[in-house]
Amino acid sequence: MMKKNIVLLVCLIFSLACAAQHKKSYAIVYIGNSITQGVLIDKPEENAPPVKASHYLSRQPGIELRGFSNQGVSGMTTVDYLPAQQTLFPKVVEAAKAFSNKEESVLIFSIMLGTNDSAIKGPNGSPVSPVQYFTNMKVIIDELLAIYPNAVFVLHRPVWYSPNTYNGAMYLREGLERLISYSNELDRLITGYAQKYPKQVFQGDTDAFDYFKANYSTELIPEEGNAGTFYLHPNLSGAAKLGEFWGKAIYKIITDNQL
Repeated sequence: MMKKNIVLLVCLIFSLACAAQHKKSYAIVYIGNSITQGVLIDKPEENAPPVKASHYLSRQPGIELRGFSNQGVSGMTTVDYLPAQQTLFPKVVEAAKAFSNKEESVLIFSIMLGTNDSAIKGPNGSPVSPVQYFTNMKVIIDELLAIYPNAVFVLHRPVWYSPNTYNGAMYLREGLERLISYSNELDRLITGYAQKYPKQVFQGDTDAFDYFKANYSTELIPEEGNAGTFYLHPNLSGAAKLGEFWGKAIYKIITDNQL
């Protein structure tokens, strides 16, 4: 009996050692707007969606998360992140630089942009047409690929907001419909990159849009605007749920593609 227990213990130690050796390390830079930043919630440094997504990933088998950086900035559009603007893009590059030297770590850019692009007026460049949204996203990704040729990009579908959102869609659902149209542009982007950059540009979360549309009263913060109470920013519960959606999408991409 004693001998059998020793053999089992040795096997267990060997298995754990093998599992540790097969762990791969990752680092994530999150790009986005106020939703990514985690505005209007308590302690965004602890509760913003990138924090929750990263916590989710760090708990998954085979994953070692070396670090993450939340580069979400309130009010920003794809225009603000364009390299030529020299405003937010250098900060993204600097954040990624901190991780790019980590040996054998896979650098991931998690991107959710489009909310402010879809606005009727207000944010920089808005309203951004679907074609221009495609172009802006491609410019951003192309430039990051030039700097970090082995990086992986996860493009999340922008999440739902109420049609009467301030600076958004007060008139005939125009802003929300434009936001929905961006999903097709993301599909075009991913398809276009598939040949030249296989296993580098992926569709991320697509579930959060419908989830928040169905659960806005409990997961989004009621705010007052020009057309009454509107819903746009996740509350604490919603931010955690969005982070979980992102984390699950990223983990699936990693495991399905053996990244």
